[in-house]
Amino acid sequence: MRYSITNPDAYIQSNLIGFYNILEACRHSYDNGAKGVKHLVYASSSSVYGGNTKVPFSTDDKVDHPVSLYAATKKSNELLAHAYSKLYNIPSTGLRFFTVYGPAGRPDMAYFGFTDQLIRGETIQIFNYGNCKRDFTYVDDIVEGVKRVMAGPPARKTGEDGLPLPPYAVYNIGNSNPENLLDFVDILQQELLAAGVLPGDYRFEEHKELVPMQAGDVPVTYADTSALERDFGFKPSTSLREGLRRFAVWYKNYYNI
Repeated sequence: MRYSITNPDAYIQSNLIGFYNILEACRHSYDNGAKGVKHLVYASSSSVYGGNTKVPFSTDDKVDHPVSLYAATKKSNELLAHAYSKLYNIPSTGLRFFTVYGPAGRPDMAYFGFTDQLIRGETIQIFNYGNCKRDFTYVDDIVEGVKRVMAGPPARKTGEDGLPLPPYAVYNIGNSNPENLLDFVDILQQELLAAGVLPGDYRFEEHKELVPMQAGDVPVTYADTSALERDFGFKPSTSLREGLRRFAVWYKNYYNI
């Protein structure tokens, strides 16, 4: 998300042009009477909730106030998917992921970047003086949610006007348990020490800097997953400590520390 502030073109090309190409491929998969795409499932983001202050965030909430270009492109994906679902009867589901973390994650995510910086003896910056809260969601829970949603496409139906009703849905996938950023960093530190990624005498306080909120960030993310539970009988449940423990063990083994 922060990368979109300094490199907006990358997000225009991937999240707008790239997603449009996917939608066009889905549309033409039905050409010449072919059965075509059964269900388009795509990654949206909790960032679409932007400046919303009502928590937990529900998919019934309006999301008209993005605070980053990344968020705006993800909301655009949902709008484009809705239009294609309506026009071409393409079953599609958008999944609003909440701060995904875990083994083999993206190196630019905070937990991964913090680990890299600490190993190098650098100082990590904790935004909004640590007063942010994030609904961290372990990657295995995300995968399980995706698998369940893939197997249940929105039903194709015809409206009173004889035209297709859009077979379209959006769900949150989050842990429904916002964690304070300072607590998150403290647990990460403990698990990195326990896994042997950092030495036992590491002076953590010397490598921590509390800084103001950065543009594009929001103070809290918090998922209402009641619709996911209702329709698919699933709710993410991996605790932050367990998830960071698995990450620390993976990091040690992967980088042969």
